[in-house]
Amino acid sequence: MKKTRVIILFGGRSAEHEISLLSARNVLNALDRDRFEPVLVGIDKLGRWRRESERTLEAATGDPRLVALDLSAPPITIEQGLTLTQRPGEPVGSDDVVFPALHGTYGEDGTVQGMLELAGVAYVGAGVLGSAVGMDKDVAKRLLADAGIPVVEYQLVTAFGYKSDPRAVAARAEELDYPLFVKPANAGSSVGVSRVRDAADLDAAVRAALAFDRKVLLERAVDAREIECAVLGNDEPRASVPGEIVVSHRDGFYSYDAKYVDPDAATWRIPADISENLTARVQDMACATFRALELAGMARVDFFLDRKSHGLYVNEVNTLPGFTAVSMYPKMWEASGLPARALVTRLIELAIERRDARRALATNVTLP
Repeated sequence: MKKTRVIILFGGRSAEHEISLLSARNVLNALDRDRFEPVLVGIDKLGRWRRESERTLEAATGDPRLVALDLSAPPITIEQGLTLTQRPGEPVGSDDVVFPALHGTYGEDGTVQGMLELAGVAYVGAGVLGSAVGMDKDVAKRLLADAGIPVVEYQLVTAFGYKSDPRAVAARAEELDYPLFVKPANAGSSVGVSRVRDAADLDAAVRAALAFDRKVLLERAVDAREIECAVLGNDEPRASVPGEIVVSHRDGFYSYDAKYVDPDAATWRIPADISENLTARVQDMACATFRALELAGMARVDFFLDRKSHGLYVNEVNTLPGFTAVSMYPKMWEASGLPARALVTRLIELAIERRDARRALATNVTLP
């Protein structure tokens, strides 16, 4: 049986470059080599695409700050479709599948997805619209609220607005009350996120977030448990058992350091210690969120469960969730009876299913 080539795409220009390499390594390890032939393509921080060997990902262990792509490899050219090597005759074929193990901007935000659509290539995960919406926390929250899905109260701040009138922004923060969170609208892995205890810390937090994005959210802090749920599917998504993250890090929340640097900063409970009714509620809301944001393939939906009111809020979605050794998405599916190899295989099948459905659409108009 001819093997399907799977192009694992990793690295990228975002602040989550190093985490992407760790995810790609686990995707590669979970790939069924009897059915799939891996092709590794890294994107360095200057945006140059390079064919990589498995040694690159074998080195992606331990402290993610030490991981880097091989910059000595010649760059890949992209012209007349998508060509992944310098050798003639090896373009991405119509039967190949791209697995973007990318996180953050220039990978999870619809930019790479748009290029793959133009090239007519099957790829894992949400399309252009779902990827862009899922990445933008402001737009996602507006769509979720419109769909009747609860989100935490927030205020939007733009780089221009903050530069023009920082006092007005401070006044809006006072309306939300302290403590609050400041976060870039388009980022992941808690990059650029700060917990602000009082007005004296607001300016530094906003400036730190604006270093990563032109839009920033001021979000009311909720004394909450952090519940997550993995979703898998296209037109008929299904949800995993929920998990819970218990954070004991000095930052006081699930920060970048807590996720990837400090091994003792957090523990995981899978399944989450919640009632059957609440489990069903989380799963239903996760699938409703998936549909409301036009997602496909996979997503991890993150929730806040208010400790006092027991209110359930969608915090954010991740359309290309992490596949690292500590990532919740594969862990929750494993606890649901779907181990890593079967999960990666199903994601590839969903990508092919979605490509075939799009190819069946009419592209010519027959005039009377």
